[in-house]
Amino acid sequence: MFSITTWYIRLSKLGSRYLSELETFGYFNIMPLTADVAAQQVQERLRSLHKLVYDIDAERSRNEQWIESILRNFNVAESPSNTDDSSSSSQQQMQLKNLYKNGLTAAEQEERLLRAALTRIYDIRAIKNERRIQARHAGNKETIGCGALMKMLLSAAQTLPLHVGAAGERAPPLCGASPADPGHVARPGDAVAALVRVSDKEENWILAEVVSWLPAQGKYEVDDIDEEQKNRHVLSKRRVVPLPLMRADPRTDEHALFPKRAVVMALYPQTTCFYRAVVNRLPASAADPYEVLFEDSSYADGYSPPERVAQRYVIAIKEGKGRAT
Repeated sequence: MFSITTWYIRLSKLGSRYLSELETFGYFNIMPLTADVAAQQVQERLRSLHKLVYDIDAERSRNEQWIESILRNFNVAESPSNTDDSSSSSQQQMQLKNLYKNGLTAAEQEERLLRAALTRIYDIRAIKNERRIQARHAGNKETIGCGALMKMLLSAAQTLPLHVGAAGERAPPLCGASPADPGHVARPGDAVAALVRVSDKEENWILAEVVSWLPAQGKYEVDDIDEEQKNRHVLSKRRVVPLPLMRADPRTDEHALFPKRAVVMALYPQTTCFYRAVVNRLPASAADPYEVLFEDSSYADGYSPPERVAQRYVIAIKEGKGRAT
């Protein structure tokens, strides 16, 4: 007989699996857009999303009825009077299995609707991102103050898609601590850590945004995310580390998180620079940040007090000529 607990947990999770690889496909290779065409496409997707929200609500109500029916029949099947009657118990178990199957079919339909809704959301994000990139290329770069930039970085970390895969599925590349594939090339607009020279004797890892990939040179053009610096850099691939495209859920993908005491590079709070740090505590939930200790010689033990840094801004240490100093 099926486990009602296992079935109920699976049913409750199916609705969130839509968050898995959609970010990977969410940039959609959109062709150059005029402002009017972009606005029209956004409105079309918003109308579709509006309808999907109502469809999801209706489907979820139907699924709740299936769950109630399953629980009711399960209690009947497990009652002492029913377990004493073998023929009645067998019939009840068969009926319960049929309810399970119908309930799973309904849950899968809800999952399809949720995935469709998230696809619309990522369509909208991709369109707006493409327009922003086009504006930047046209020289209409928006100036963002320090306070607004910090809020933007926090929002980007909080809204980074969560990977929720099928049972036994491993997290894909660039999910949490999972490294990128060897042949990975970051796309325009992607956030990266970039090793740049700030003086004759000093190099820093900064938060940057990819402008373009120059295949003939094997180099990236990147912009410092801090627009007050107004710096563009051309860097070899080894000086650029892509940031995660998805968050890892500690409950299901703990292998995609850095272990405790791992040496990493982390974005120092309220700055746009990465520094060496040691993982002190892992995220307890998908929404939680890491707790890290930054290397700091001004403290007696060589480390700063614990700081909280989102998954998006904690990456593998990259040693070499340029260290995260």
